[in-house]
Amino acid sequence: MTHSEAREGVGSPAADTPRFEQKRQAIVHAASALINENGVKGMTFGEVAQRVGLNTTSVTYYFRRKEDLIVAAYDATLDLLREMALVAAAQPDPRARVRHWLAGHVELRAMIRRGEHPRTIALSEIRALADEAQKPLLSHYRTTLEVIAGFFAAPARPRSRALSIARAHILLEAVFWLPAWSVQYSLDEFGRLTERLFEVFAEGLATDEAGWPSVPLPQRETWRSEEAEQPGTERAFLRAATVLINQRGMRGASVTRIAAELDLTKGSFYHHHEAKDDLVLACFDHSHDRVAAALNAAETLPETYAVRLASVLAELVDVQLFDATPLLRTTALQAIPAELRLDVVARSDRLARRFAGVLIDGIAQGSIRAIDPLIASQVIMSTLNSAFEMRPWNRRFTEPQAAVETYLWTLAHGLFSEPD
Repeated sequence: MTHSEAREGVGSPAADTPRFEQKRQAIVHAASALINENGVKGMTFGEVAQRVGLNTTSVTYYFRRKEDLIVAAYDATLDLLREMALVAAAQPDPRARVRHWLAGHVELRAMIRRGEHPRTIALSEIRALADEAQKPLLSHYRTTLEVIAGFFAAPARPRSRALSIARAHILLEAVFWLPAWSVQYSLDEFGRLTERLFEVFAEGLATDEAGWPSVPLPQRETWRSEEAEQPGTERAFLRAATVLINQRGMRGASVTRIAAELDLTKGSFYHHHEAKDDLVLACFDHSHDRVAAALNAAETLPETYAVRLASVLAELVDVQLFDATPLLRTTALQAIPAELRLDVVARSDRLARRFAGVLIDGIAQGSIRAIDPLIASQVIMSTLNSAFEMRPWNRRFTEPQAAVETYLWTLAHGLFSEPD
């Protein structure tokens, strides 16, 4: 029994029957699908009941409160992630473990598409839950992270330990990102997709000859932020909203909290923005503009495509780890209205294609390893997107550059090598 079940009304004799458990699972799966579609706030008992053929009162027989159902939905996906990690960890060596982990998640996507497995839930809004619900779920997540970190050899020194955590985090984020882009592939291509995805992680992007040197980019002020933004300015709003959404999800980044971060009233917030969704879309635009600006700056360098790409990634990971205004995580998409997501997703796809273009040119030039550029570009996007979560991790480094290099080591050189 999970911690969420302990709070439910499962003590009756009916709770021990297969029929009860079957219906309970159907409710959890319906809630997971609704949270993916509409966010936590948009999931209601009424809609769940409609999807499983019950009335609203009947749903409360299984879950007394909406939050109990939300936690049960997250628990179901976290249980699955941990189970898949443990099965992969039982494989004989690191390569076999990573291959099994990636293949298992690609097959899961195929099963979901064929209707053979219920949809898993995106974990983006866990941090928006109340502390009593959030803490056990985050502990559950960290347990899985540790299992994945154990895919690799036992760390011999502190930086090896840091690298193992970064590897595990990047592998988790890669499978979280998979639903967003695997839909572009037919099921017939999924075998090849698995092999090419594993190849990116196993070998990395750098060739043995060219290495992975980065250089400072010009015009850094176009994507870096000031330590202190002027109160009441649009940049100040963008910073406060981006940080809060990254930390607490859309639901946790309320208008009240955003205004409080800026020492403003809710009335002042609405003086500047008609609705929170408008500010969130502005945050996405700001983040996309900054990524595009870094790519534009790299194009002016008289360097190989490998150096250009390494320099862009180093700059953007540094932004995610250290800049006062990070890039907005795409997990915020889950909670904005569906009709507003299309433009954001389209622009994100365009940035992925730009990275793919740099990879294609570098492969033709011989400065970047010959890997599948479309798949590698999605790994780049998930790696950049997730780097903000590593801010507590980077405190173990005395130099910011060491944190950036360690985090990007896997992308550049593969999962199975270590820095000297």
